[in-house]
Formats: sequence, C-alpha cells, structure tokens
Amino acid sequence: MTFAGGALNGRRAALSLGGAALLWMTGCAQLSGGSSAPRTSDSWSGRMSLRIESEPVQTFAALFELRGSPETGDLTLTTPIGSTLAQLHWAPGEALLKDGSNTRRFDSVDALIEAATGAVIPVGALFGWLEGRNEPVPGWKPDLAQLGNGRLQAVRESPSPRADLRIVFERS
Repeated sequence: MTFAGGALNGRRAALSLGGAALLWMTGCAQLSGGSSAPRTSDSWSGRMSLRIESEPVQTFAALFELRGSPETGDLTLTTPIGSTLAQLHWAPGEALLKDGSNTRRFDSVDALIEAATGAVIPVGALFGWLEGRNEPVPGWKPDLAQLGNGRLQAVRESPSPRADLRIVFERS
C-alpha cells in the first residue's frame, strides 16, 4: 500500500492501513460478530485523506463508504484498486475494527476511529457536517463551504498534533 508522504507508526502499520482512512477486506465481506448498519439515506462514499502534523508527519488516504448514524454505523476503507483496508462497525455497546482476518473490539467509536486512522475524528459531528450542519466540536473547525460540490474539510487545531481531514464524497 502507498500512503502519501511518510512513515506510519507501528500501530497503523500493524493495522495495514498504510496511509485515512479513513478509514473505510476483500470485496463486500461483513464484519464477523456485528450486523451491518441498515441502508438509509445516511450513506456517503468517496475519497478521504487525513494528515497529522506529528513528527514525522503521518498521512492516510483511502476510498470510503460510510453508512448509518453516529449511534450505529459502518465505515469501509479501501485502496484505489479495491482492496479492503479495514471495516469499522459501531453500535450501542460495540465498536469493531476488522482488518484482514483480525477483528479488534474497542470501548468507543472514538477509540475505534483513532485505531483505524491515527486520529480521533468526531464521528457524530462528521455525519452532521456531511449533512451541512456546523456541529461544534472542541478543537475542530469544519469548512462546509464546498459541500454543494461534494467536498468537506475539517481541521483539528487542538489537541496537538494538528490534523487536516479532507473528504470528496457523493451521497448515496
């Protein structure tokens, strides 16, 4: 896998995410132990990238499919050629990350997203941002000006290190 710009720390390398996520496996395999979020109008797909201004700088880029809601959802991250990097599933009481044949459980969706992408991305706010709501999250500044063109950018100023999330999407 190729990630734009730099080395990954051991945790992300171990997850084989190589560069975002986000960070959304072979074909359409389902997570074992979890049910898929129901298809609703809350479904997006496209490309995402995440740049973390750590030392060294870390970057992550992937194709994604996001379905569900902040409470129950699925995020699938794939390479540009269609190889699945990871499947994430969350629901009340469960947060699962499947990468290849490994499935890991987490205490929260925030911990799950951080393990997959290297940074805590506010999933609840992300759904709102994609729907055009400027949901406030301490430390994050979303730029919703290009939503009509299928683009979203959000920058985390604090806590350090700075993170820059960019998403190009279509709503399904």
